[in-house]
Amino acid sequence: MPSSRIESSPLYNKDLAPATAERRTWGTYSFAALWVSMSVNILTYMLAASLIQGGMNWKQAVATVFIGNTIVLIPMLLNSHPGARYGIPFPVLARASFGVLGANFAAVLRALVACGWFGIQTWIGGEAMNTLITTLAPGWARVSHGTAICFMAFWLINLLVILKGIEYIRLLQGISAPVLLAVGLLLLAWAYKAAGGFGPMLSAPSRFVSFSDFLKFLIPALNGTVGFWATLSLNIPDFTRFARSQRQQVIGQALALPTTMTLYSLIGILVTSATVVIYGTAIWDPVQLLSRFHSPVAVVISLLAILLATLNVNIGANVVSPANDFSNLWPRKISFRTGGIITCFMGIALMPWKLLSSYSTFIFGWLGGYAAFLGPVAGIMICDYFVIRRRVLVVDDLYLRGGIYEYSRGFNWLAVIALALGAGTALVGLVVPAVRILYSYSWFVGFAVSFVVYYALMKLQREREIAALE
Repeated sequence: MPSSRIESSPLYNKDLAPATAERRTWGTYSFAALWVSMSVNILTYMLAASLIQGGMNWKQAVATVFIGNTIVLIPMLLNSHPGARYGIPFPVLARASFGVLGANFAAVLRALVACGWFGIQTWIGGEAMNTLITTLAPGWARVSHGTAICFMAFWLINLLVILKGIEYIRLLQGISAPVLLAVGLLLLAWAYKAAGGFGPMLSAPSRFVSFSDFLKFLIPALNGTVGFWATLSLNIPDFTRFARSQRQQVIGQALALPTTMTLYSLIGILVTSATVVIYGTAIWDPVQLLSRFHSPVAVVISLLAILLATLNVNIGANVVSPANDFSNLWPRKISFRTGGIITCFMGIALMPWKLLSSYSTFIFGWLGGYAAFLGPVAGIMICDYFVIRRRVLVVDDLYLRGGIYEYSRGFNWLAVIALALGAGTALVGLVVPAVRILYSYSWFVGFAVSFVVYYALMKLQREREIAALE
């Protein structure tokens, strides 16, 4: 049970409190199910499909997805450890490195990205709803702004689920993954028949004329694949805080994340390769592809499944974290539900229809852009927990002013400097063509620079403090 000392702190509320023993009910299956339900989603399909549209052949695309997800599993498991050990969520863990108030820098950065993802998923759901209504009532196609209306309708559905609370997520998990997997298999069966078998589907060659041209696309594509789950690699303590043991959360995640992402991506890759054969162009959006089907029954069933699965992933992956992050801004006034409501409105403000306007905007702009900020946050937090503190945290002080994580009036400016330098180094590549590779590898560059800078600054400060005492 939390001590009365931290319960009276302005940095505490019941949503941010350390998970008690009775709340630690998630085992290996729970974490495997979490990743299966979050990986089997439309954006996984679209990420893989965008690699085909960008010019890769199916082998190159599968390898890119598998390597990227294996890489991101490493920071995922590293950040999972303190959540499972101490029962604390991401914004509270960030207080150890950024300070009890400075943690809001990391939390708000993560929250804004999640808001963007929330908007993207909601837009996809709105598109699916619009296509569904058009299939059932063709006259709907003549309604102006039909997609925007459906977007707002699906947004309201998300809002209602958020008001039900975090436990409602586990109910949705067991339902959505199987039905969306069935949709993927349906599309695969259609593609197999329409394209004339796997031979033609897999025969589409890479469109890169040289290895150097391939590398120019591979590097940002791999960075985008890592960036796809860079968000969850930060806020995974929001889930592992409920783990029964370290072993169970590690096994569950390690088994499910790379394998499920790769297998479901393979469906997107094969189907998109088939669209090149069938239509002469790569169609990376499954909702748009379904709209070309001639069987109303198949379209209706598939779109209903997409709506259900999109709702699940949106709540699980894009609301839990920002709700906690916004709550961290003002724990006494902003609850999990209030944070979720803020997320909903921010999702509209970030204009997801523009983020999905093309595969290049999605991979190079959205995924690569926010990876430049989240890579540095991951580098700082992992360095602080494993190198600086050697996995030892004083939990009560994470909720108190004046404790060991107070730093300078609640802010560890050394972490902020390391964050700025890491993100700044990666973003230089966006404006200076000669060093474009810095932006193409934005997550990796940001992580490495911030890790090294944070370690050096903290070590230098420690040496100065020791010298002052002598």
